[in-house]
Amino acid sequence: MTILNNSFNTPYKTAPFSKIKTEDYLSAFNIAIEKAKAEIDTITANTEAPTFKNTIEALDYSGEELDRLSSIFFNLNSAETNDEIQKIAQEVSPLLSDFSNDITLNEALFKRVKAVYDAKSSLNLTTEQDTLLDKKYKGFSRNGANLPEDKKEKLRAIDKELSQLKLKFGEHILAETNKFEMHLMDESDLSGLPEGAKEAAKQLAESKDKDGWLITLDYPSYIPFMTYADNRAFREKLSKAFGRKGFQNNELDNQNIVLKIAQLRFERAQLLGYKTHAHFVLEERMAETPEKVTSFLNELLEKAKPAANAEFEELEAFAKELDSIDQLQKWDSGYYAEKLKQKLFDLDDEQLKPYFKLENVINGAFTVANKLFGLQFEEINTIDKYHEDVLTYKVTDSEGELVSIFYADFFPRAGKRNGAWMTSFKPQMIKDGKNERPHVSIVCNFTKPTKSKPSLLTFNEVTTLFHEFGHALHGMLANTTYPSISGTSVYWDFVELPSQVLENWCYEKEALELFATHYETGEVIPMELVEKIKASATFHEGMQTLRQLSFGLLDMSWHGIDPSNITNVKSHEVEAFGDTSLYPDVAENCMSTSFSHIFQGGYSSGYYSYKWAEVLDADAFEYFKEEGIFNKTVADKFKTFVLSQGGTDNPMTLYKKFRGQEPKPEALLRRAGLLK
Repeated sequence: MTILNNSFNTPYKTAPFSKIKTEDYLSAFNIAIEKAKAEIDTITANTEAPTFKNTIEALDYSGEELDRLSSIFFNLNSAETNDEIQKIAQEVSPLLSDFSNDITLNEALFKRVKAVYDAKSSLNLTTEQDTLLDKKYKGFSRNGANLPEDKKEKLRAIDKELSQLKLKFGEHILAETNKFEMHLMDESDLSGLPEGAKEAAKQLAESKDKDGWLITLDYPSYIPFMTYADNRAFREKLSKAFGRKGFQNNELDNQNIVLKIAQLRFERAQLLGYKTHAHFVLEERMAETPEKVTSFLNELLEKAKPAANAEFEELEAFAKELDSIDQLQKWDSGYYAEKLKQKLFDLDDEQLKPYFKLENVINGAFTVANKLFGLQFEEINTIDKYHEDVLTYKVTDSEGELVSIFYADFFPRAGKRNGAWMTSFKPQMIKDGKNERPHVSIVCNFTKPTKSKPSLLTFNEVTTLFHEFGHALHGMLANTTYPSISGTSVYWDFVELPSQVLENWCYEKEALELFATHYETGEVIPMELVEKIKASATFHEGMQTLRQLSFGLLDMSWHGIDPSNITNVKSHEVEAFGDTSLYPDVAENCMSTSFSHIFQGGYSSGYYSYKWAEVLDADAFEYFKEEGIFNKTVADKFKTFVLSQGGTDNPMTLYKKFRGQEPKPEALLRRAGLLK
């Protein structure tokens, strides 16, 4: 019995990270799986007639220890991994896949669930109970409960293989990211780079006992170099290294993994009676069908393409005039876009960064949450953390009652994957009359403080922090009875609404004045800079929209068809990008082989949801703007009908309760400057 198999005797039942030994995980998983199986056996062995309470509710509360253990382990595998953890992940994933199938393919259990489901109309259930019953029944029927035995076995084999392939995909990307370094010895090679980026590159080299400067594929190193470095050859080298991840015909190559994942997902969907993987996935989304998604993406493409083409031509003419560049390449995009933005708006990130000291931005997010939802954040040091960089907070409401524990992890390191995400270490639920509060975490990769400067964020990093914090609020303010529909457990194309809507506050004077103060002088951000931020918000919106749409269309090209005839990942991708490409293709680069969102994360057939949620968020924020961005009535409605409800009801029903109407896409097109 390990510490992981007991109820944690810690403040707020937080994870005891410092006391967990890596070697404990495997046995802890075996014990937790056995306990969860015993809980399922108790449900199926019950001689009483199946009821909502003894079957559906009991099933949702089962496996609590296993869920908690999984969230701790897999969160560390993303944020603080090592070879040992990765090896355990490869061993544990098939065990969990087997266990999951043991439940969905358990005939006695399904029989009980189906009996309750068939009697649904006479049960007088609440909306939340009704939703849970629906979800549990579909969890079985959509995962093979109605299949004959031989097909069930095939499904098990597919699921097991998929779980391992997805892990392998992610491990390859992390290894490729960590492997590449551009070691520069001559300071002139860093011409154009801001002082802070140079200092960070110097510090990185020193940390590895090297002279000179180190540039890596981690975003805080990669993005400034691609945006500001004058040396075009080095930008090309870095860009190609970034685009080559998983596409080098070496031991870390992901091409066959991509083909295999797409094929297995298709076979799985067919086995379950669906036309494609996308048909299977979208049945449980607001969008409903691949046809709807494709027409949604193409409709936006039609609106955005003329603007994108015009923006690209302007950028090309600008680069030609400035540096006699005849053909813009992908490694030129960030560099010349930044220069053009400076020219058009007299604004660059370096001007803004002094006003966005990380600590001030965090406090800004907290202040916004306080003004909207009455939350208080207090930093506490009485709970364990998995790395010294992690910040820990106790979140309370206006009555002083505990709302959540909040972890924030902001800087890159070797054991952490790129990007930014929100996750949780403990879900919210109401059990035995007690409202168990959630433990929520956000993980980002921002510029670290240097010897001479604190962590100063680019404006893009500011919106990223607000985005992830929006997800965190969705988790923190959860107030549902059942864990499987609590917090962010909502339809995937609804989950981005809370995160994307919160980004809007970053553009508003009233919000910026709360936290955007100069880190040296304390001066509040000047009004003219706020105006420039707003004016530049739609800069290259056509090209940005095209880029997002290209990812959504690529996702659908893998998952909305029978992929059996795809033999070459690269040529398939080039074809999928056909209508959205502006820059010449780079032969040695491929996006699919490092497209973690769809091949490792949960976004397969769902990448469109970022744009889908933008329609919701633009429409929602128009409501806030009409009434005032800190209007309590609107904020209360958003908290009551969206943030606290989790997946208790159909998302469109919840949205209409908040907004009083269905969302209108015009709000997004207006905000993006694409509606003339």
